[in-house]
Amino acid sequence: MESSSIREFGVRRHILTGDPAHEVDQLAVEEPLEIVLRFRRRTTLVRKPVSITMRTPGQDQELAIGFLYTEGIVHERNAIEEIEQGADSSVTITVTGNLDLKRLERHFYTSSSCGVCGKSSLEALLINREIHLDPSRPKHAVEFLLQTPGLVRAKQSIFQQTGGLHAAALFDPEGNLLRVCEDIGRHNAVDKLVGGELLAGRSDFSDLLLFVSGRAGFELIQKSIMSGIPFMAAVGAPSSLSVELARRYGSTLIGFLREDRFNLYSGAGRIRGSVSASASASVSASASAS
Repeated sequence: MESSSIREFGVRRHILTGDPAHEVDQLAVEEPLEIVLRFRRRTTLVRKPVSITMRTPGQDQELAIGFLYTEGIVHERNAIEEIEQGADSSVTITVTGNLDLKRLERHFYTSSSCGVCGKSSLEALLINREIHLDPSRPKHAVEFLLQTPGLVRAKQSIFQQTGGLHAAALFDPEGNLLRVCEDIGRHNAVDKLVGGELLAGRSDFSDLLLFVSGRAGFELIQKSIMSGIPFMAAVGAPSSLSVELARRYGSTLIGFLREDRFNLYSGAGRIRGSVSASASASVSASASAS
């Protein structure tokens, strides 16, 4: 049975050792979502489209709120006055207070594969919020970090049916899995995650760990830092720019996270212990990780 996030297609499956067979394949849905801001400029109520993002339907309001927060357009949940889900695949957010209108020029169209492509200039990539990450927390043991991919995979219900979605998850300082979100776009999964926590009443992300199932691209470490999350672990590779940004702000960044190893690129002070020799595993820490 199809859901809004999954669509079925008839396919002809070819295998080397047999004849082609007609089967039904389940695929993750990819559709556009328009995010619109409504705000007052003096006495006028302004409606301004901010972004069109290609996403997997579901948790659209969380995605829109998380996007505004991780992009630095909205700085707190209390600034959001009203959320309106449109029938035309849009979410309109009414906000109070002053907005940095130049910040709104940063995005318009973003693909599902890259959250940075729509930004208008390199200067627009700079973080505009004062961020101070506590270097002493949260601390996580190596043994726990090695378990996180399996813990998240077990909660990826749509991925198990389609094999085509990224996941983002938040863990608390005790290692409890707080929330998992899936989307065809890795940056959308993070925005859904952050937006969901904001809607649930969270105002402080400073003791959380962000896990992402794909690579640690610049847009993800930026969203993590913009949210005040000091610790990010990724199954895939980081980019050079993501490592530079993590080191600049003192964020802990892990890449190539597997069942028995990971690479540590920044923020070694938040890691407890080491991988035991009996497990035949290794942790590669950059010499300049701090």
